[in-house]
Amino acid sequence: MIRRMGRPGLIGMAARTAVVAGTATAVSGSVQRHQQEKYQQQAQADAYEQQQQQAQMDAAAQQAAQQAFAQQQYAQQQAAAAAPPAAAPAVDIVAELQKLGALKEQGILSDAEFAAAKAKLLG
Repeated sequence: MIRRMGRPGLIGMAARTAVVAGTATAVSGSVQRHQQEKYQQQAQADAYEQQQQQAQMDAAAQQAAQQAFAQQQYAQQQAAAAAPPAAAPAVDIVAELQKLGALKEQGILSDAEFAAAKAKLLG
């Protein structure tokens, strides 16, 4: 069998094409897989960063709520301390005198008791 030098035959060309195509497919798959892993790692890192930021915002909101609650309690304590004690209800002297007069007319109070209650009420 004589071997030709020069261009390969049809089978040789097909074999070389298959090798090149297979190598290209393997390299392409490897590159694609590497990129996919890289994107996945980046997505995980982004998700972790978002969780950390959310946790920080939650902690800040909770701290602000606690401070607001403490300020509200302090204001209530100050208001309670500053509030004057409740004054005794004012006595309606005219109404009391009318009641005493009615009791005297009914005979429940004597003249002395009426005079003493009246003096106590006016004085």
